[in-house]
Amino acid sequence: MVTPSDPVGSGLVESLARPGGNVTGVTSLEGELQVKSVELLHAVVPKAKRLAVLMSDNPAHSSELKTTQDVAKGFGLTVLPTMVRSADDFDEAFRSMAKQKAEALIVLGGPPFSSPAQRGKLLGLAAKTKLPTIYRTRNWVNEGGLMSSGQNTLKNWSIVATYVDKILKGAKPADLPVQQPTEFELVINLKTAKTLGLTIPASVLTLAERVQ
Repeated sequence: MVTPSDPVGSGLVESLARPGGNVTGVTSLEGELQVKSVELLHAVVPKAKRLAVLMSDNPAHSSELKTTQDVAKGFGLTVLPTMVRSADDFDEAFRSMAKQKAEALIVLGGPPFSSPAQRGKLLGLAAKTKLPTIYRTRNWVNEGGLMSSGQNTLKNWSIVATYVDKILKGAKPADLPVQQPTEFELVINLKTAKTLGLTIPASVLTLAERVQ
């Protein structure tokens, strides 16, 4: 497995240290990532008071929303949960955000936001509505998104590849502890920031692994 947010709570493994079954790999720290996403958006758009969260019925999203709401209170932000179940709902979701006067947006990770076609549609809508948005992985920023804050996915996949090699050589998944990510990355698109009329603070730029 690669980066499920709560493998113990979902029953995939007995514990991170001793999975106990036929599943192991890398988990995620989605709660920490949500905290960082709120902090970054507040730093980049300090006057924003209404923060939309684009989410689905992905089981992890409800807990991520709760974390976002808890963190947002400290910044005096109102969180606007916006539910979609497929790409067909994207247009209506952005209309809903506009009606609620959203001033910034967090796009949660995973389906239905992960395929190139879905990503392209969301990026187009964010650009059209001029909504400062933070995403989970750098490919969003490479394709025109404002910024991303998340795990180093290449590092996670390399860990999983190592585990696959060990299992094929006879190791039992039950004996391989579930690892947590240790490398994170912030990527910023200055061209998109300029288009949105935003100046990225130096305090945020210094945190970025990549600025383009």
